[in-house]
Amino acid sequence: MLGLSVPSASKLPLPSIKPSNRSRQNLPSSSSPPNPKSEPLNHRLIHHLNVGHLHKAISTLDLMAQKGIHPDLTTYSLLLKSCIRSRNFQLGKLVHTRLTHSQLHLNSLILNSLISLYSKSGDWAKAKSIFDNMGDMRDLVSWSAMVSCFANNDLEYEAIVTFLDMLENGLYPNEYCFAAVIRACSNAENISIGQMIFGFVVKSGYFGSDVCVGCALIDMFAKGGGDLDLAYKVFEKMPEKNAVTWTLMITRFMQFGYAREAVDMFLDMVLSEYVPDRFTLSGVISACAELELLVLGQQLHSWVIRTGMALDVCLGCCLVDMYAKCAVDGSVDDSRKVFDLMVDHNVMSWTAIITGYVQSGGRDEEAVELFCEMIKGHVSPNHFTFSSVLKACANLSDPRMGEQVYTHAVKLGLASVNCVGNSLISMYARSGMMEDAHKAFDMLFEKNLISYNTIVDAYAKNLNSEKAFEFLHEIEDTGIGASAFTFASLLSGAASIGAVGKGEQIHARVLKSGFESNQCICNALISMYARCGNIDAAFQVFNDMGGRNVISWTSMITGFAKHGFASKAMGMFHKMLEDGVRPNEITYIAVLSACSHVGLISEGWKHFNSMYKEHGIVPRMEHYACMVDLLGRSGSLLEALEFVNSMPFKADALVWRTFLAACRVHGNKELGKHAAKMILEQDPYDPAAYILLSNLHASSGGKYGAQVPCWGHFTPTSTRYL
Repeated sequence: MLGLSVPSASKLPLPSIKPSNRSRQNLPSSSSPPNPKSEPLNHRLIHHLNVGHLHKAISTLDLMAQKGIHPDLTTYSLLLKSCIRSRNFQLGKLVHTRLTHSQLHLNSLILNSLISLYSKSGDWAKAKSIFDNMGDMRDLVSWSAMVSCFANNDLEYEAIVTFLDMLENGLYPNEYCFAAVIRACSNAENISIGQMIFGFVVKSGYFGSDVCVGCALIDMFAKGGGDLDLAYKVFEKMPEKNAVTWTLMITRFMQFGYAREAVDMFLDMVLSEYVPDRFTLSGVISACAELELLVLGQQLHSWVIRTGMALDVCLGCCLVDMYAKCAVDGSVDDSRKVFDLMVDHNVMSWTAIITGYVQSGGRDEEAVELFCEMIKGHVSPNHFTFSSVLKACANLSDPRMGEQVYTHAVKLGLASVNCVGNSLISMYARSGMMEDAHKAFDMLFEKNLISYNTIVDAYAKNLNSEKAFEFLHEIEDTGIGASAFTFASLLSGAASIGAVGKGEQIHARVLKSGFESNQCICNALISMYARCGNIDAAFQVFNDMGGRNVISWTSMITGFAKHGFASKAMGMFHKMLEDGVRPNEITYIAVLSACSHVGLISEGWKHFNSMYKEHGIVPRMEHYACMVDLLGRSGSLLEALEFVNSMPFKADALVWRTFLAACRVHGNKELGKHAAKMILEQDPYDPAAYILLSNLHASSGGKYGAQVPCWGHFTPTSTRYL
């Protein structure tokens, strides 16, 4: 059993008294005998409060004021508490005005309620004024309310000082006071004070007896100290837990990136017979989205429906996100069904479905259309919405549309938010508009590491490694410090232009920066060395890696396949499966390519058929192209043509170009002409079709070999040569 170390509380000015009756409040009493005329209206007012008709109670209060009579303090106390419970602070302030006009002598119960009223409405200055004027009427509830007021209004220092003043005044804290001051210590600046108060809590016995104090401690260690282990120890040591405690721990696991632990904790919660609420389910559904646990996510969706929470907007947003991220074939159909069934759509639900369409691939036009629907429905986008829509515009290579979206962000005052500016930089860069990307970077009000990484990645992908290096120096000069993503982008840029020298320089910088064991950087190094021709260096990095993921294995398999080491590529793939690493779509492209290079037809068919059966990966156009290449290289042109015609979707130009290339190698003019015709039907200006067809005619001695239009001179009418 893990133990909890109790920090010393010796520096706290502990009161010498024990908990006493001072924590009790004075019973309300009127300064004058009851007015017989007010009794019927007073009873009516209390009746309205008892049945939950606050507005009718206020109307009765107004009627009493018109008649020159007023309720007693007990009734005023009930009125204030009803306003606070219903969070109708404006009515509460109206009650305060009537109370002031009544000229009744206020007691601590009423004054404490007024502190709570103004505290919860965000008017901490008014709450403090009431507290300061109480004088000797202050009791434990008054002090606790004031500590809580400061803590809830982000005045942590004032909350801690008030707590210490209370101790010096000889009052012993109760559970509410402890919970409030611990909340004030839930940040990096005050965590050391919080640890001392933790020692005080343990000695006082409230740690083992009050759930609220335990929850506050979990939050303090997690949010303030960043110590999830200690937060979990507090959770384990709590003798009493409720659904809120479990939900808090699940939420903190998710926020720290421990999605698997969040799911495990949820299962423990259910086995412990606690009933999850909408907040619990939101957290665990989000965990399913991160882990791509579709089956569990579907079971939770069923639970949501059975328990009558299907109309909850927050849960709906989580379900939309979960189905989008967990879709096996990249489909967002289930996600869209959940979205369409939602009664109320807010900015969260719109953003979730738009982001789902963008992330699914190939659905960017629909994402933009959804954005337009959102605007027409008078739902105001937030910065996350704009970021996703700008990514959609980048995927569509439509900077003009992106500029219109950005103009809308400017009108809403969201253009200065970093994620919006960063998406704008990325959009321009992906459209090759580096000057505009640079201007967008310069316009950022406050540049963070993500901003720098975006522009570095942009220049690296646009093959301007010199400019990318300039920004690396700028990152280091500003003191921000390069991240793993910065180096990975630079390595990708070096790989794109085959600059192994630049790549080696970056590798040296990586070693100096202490990132040599970073998985992302190691994967980028493998890819860089492999693409630059140094397959031995790539393999060395791979062997030295501590933890490999699917990208590590795929990069190495791809490297071996492209350098002609097909047998090594296949061996690496089998070793990957033995290690329990699940392949992805890219892995299978490399595997099928390796089979093609060495003519392993039966092996290729086996892997192609196992993609979906064993790993649930639906073959994409690239996989079909690899199989056409495999069959074509071996001379099985008719089988390759049959395979193309049997595809579940229309073959694109890539597949037909692959087939045409095989026809050229084997000198089959008739099938080659058919392939060229299919390409030109899709793209009449495709130069590859004319070049390959020209080579086919020339290699087979065709009379039109030299007459097929050359690059730069072909037109749609050139199909007469077919």
